[in-house]
Amino acid sequence: MKWFHRHRGLMPYVMLAPGLAFLAVFFLVPLGFLAYQSLESGNIDFGYAFTWSWGNYGSAFTDYRPEFVRSIEYAGIATILALVLSYPVAYWIAFRGGRWKNLLLLMIVAPFFVTYLIRTLAWETILSDNGVVVRILQHLHLVSPGGHVLATGTAVIAGITYNFLPFMALPLYVSLEQIDHRLIEAAEDLYASSWKAFLKVTVPLSLPGVVAGTLLTFIPAAGDFINAQLLGAPQNHMIGNVIQSKFLELTDYPAAAAMSFILMGAIIVAVAAYARAVGTEQLSGTAV
Repeated sequence: MKWFHRHRGLMPYVMLAPGLAFLAVFFLVPLGFLAYQSLESGNIDFGYAFTWSWGNYGSAFTDYRPEFVRSIEYAGIATILALVLSYPVAYWIAFRGGRWKNLLLLMIVAPFFVTYLIRTLAWETILSDNGVVVRILQHLHLVSPGGHVLATGTAVIAGITYNFLPFMALPLYVSLEQIDHRLIEAAEDLYASSWKAFLKVTVPLSLPGVVAGTLLTFIPAAGDFINAQLLGAPQNHMIGNVIQSKFLELTDYPAAAAMSFILMGAIIVAVAAYARAVGTEQLSGTAV
């Protein structure tokens, strides 16, 4: 105890030590091994050798540029759709939910009690050619009589949006729930309409939730491969499908590791640009 009193300034680092050790063992070490593997050359039959093969990165990006672009595109569209769908729901729960708030939040989280794979397979059934969705779309002349929704980019984006919707809705709810209602009442007392008070007060104060939700949705969505595998066609495959195939089927480990780092770098650049655009105060949760 005396040692702790004499070295009180070290206590934060002592408390951080278990978490840092966990990250070092289960994140930094595998990441370093993946970086090492991305610079190897060879094949599974004759073995791999570390040769500083930077060409793996150039070849991966050149050969699979459409998959990289498609991943960012699908993830971006799904993130925007999730925001558009989640904001009204989170707003209604936060401001109108009353004693039903907990139940409504449980309904948002409830799909997480079912495995990711089962949820995606359910969408495969919902969007099947003989399903209700396709029949309704055909009745509205949005899909031709012999057309289909499955095996299209639309189905992949729909699956990604559904699967990651709670990651958007929950941060939005937390941010909206923390808004002081007296600020909105003050805006209305100063002759602002309800719509103007929403735009000038509610939306700015909820931006931390918007930023957190978009990041939590976009980052995992960009690396997803389950939705593209089950709901899309080969021409809808994302870079996650290519990485999965390279690792588990073609055993081209250096190329797969290089593609993983390219995807990681692209996401980091996109997040950094996004953070710069919205401002670091929104990331820290101090909207003004």
